[in-house]
Amino acid sequence: MSERILDFLRQRRSDGPCVVVDLDIVRDNYLTFSHALPDTRVFYAVKANPAPEIIQLLADLGSCFDCASLAEIEMVLATGAGPERISFGNTIKKERDIARAHALGVSLFAVDCEAEVDKIIRAAPGARVFCRILCDGVGADWPLSRKFGCAPDMAPRVLEHAHRGGLVAHGVSFHVGSQQANVEAWDGALSTAAWIFREMAERGINLAMVNLGGGFPARYLKDMPGVPHYGEAILRALGTHFGNQIPETIIEPGRGMVGDAGIIEAEVVLISRKSDHEDELRWVYLDIGKFNGLAETMDEAIRYPIRTEKDDDRRSPCILAGPTCDSVDVLYEKTPYELPVSLSIGDKVLIGACGAYTTTYSSVAFNGFEPLRSYVI
Repeated sequence: MSERILDFLRQRRSDGPCVVVDLDIVRDNYLTFSHALPDTRVFYAVKANPAPEIIQLLADLGSCFDCASLAEIEMVLATGAGPERISFGNTIKKERDIARAHALGVSLFAVDCEAEVDKIIRAAPGARVFCRILCDGVGADWPLSRKFGCAPDMAPRVLEHAHRGGLVAHGVSFHVGSQQANVEAWDGALSTAAWIFREMAERGINLAMVNLGGGFPARYLKDMPGVPHYGEAILRALGTHFGNQIPETIIEPGRGMVGDAGIIEAEVVLISRKSDHEDELRWVYLDIGKFNGLAETMDEAIRYPIRTEKDDDRRSPCILAGPTCDSVDVLYEKTPYELPVSLSIGDKVLIGACGAYTTTYSSVAFNGFEPLRSYVI
């Protein structure tokens, strides 16, 4: 855990749960991605953590940005970064938002069906589009649903429709699943992308770009390969499937960029048992739960590292839950956490690797609990 964050928390007057993000770690992560894939442009996935300080730092470092909404686009432009460094990467966009983004100078848009292409033809004539294809996400802790992307055999038709409508059919994108543990996961998707490139060339349309998506992991409880291992595997797969005609490539790290940079400080609100049986597990309730920052504990998909000041004491398994008056606000029950038996009400708990998808998932006033406070240092 970041010593800078720990020092900040020691000096902070406690007034509820908060997340603290260390910009030095974000900077190091950006440079690591840049070195691992030197010919690939980094498009930070703003939705992972849209703190203005993070966006400004990455803009100053030369990063590009994957934006999911008009609001995110405006946040990026506020840093002084130009619209040529922005991709409107959401495949589900209102036509008026497409028009506004285009008026602001954004010219790169994601699509996954002909109806979305039609919106861009009308609202952003001449823009570049890339078609997102479905990917199985095997090996990911947080596999993505079928909400985004089309079957690969549909992609040539979607891209040709864009071309015939006056747009630039620019490329293909995919996402191998968030927190992807398998460095080879990009190989199959790149094989499919190469097939789409060949199919489009036969139709007289030359694609130029492959968006490799995100999926790069943060360090939670499980050991994960480092970014250089992913870079090596991706470069190897590009050579295998594209030979000497490797296209322009971009990546969209979000979790891998900011996840490790953040720590949440929470407090134990209650410790109880549900019966007098000796084997009954303790329930440990924190002042943070699914609705104010820890939504990714859904189905216990993301298992955060947890630290207390009593970690040298004997431990026993417990069920971890949040504070709200909602029965789904249970963080870890199927696989209980080992926490100190001496843990008491009022003790502080540090939850690591919380820089991504915590403030962005935090609700506004559910049960009267305010959104997660955020500090960037």
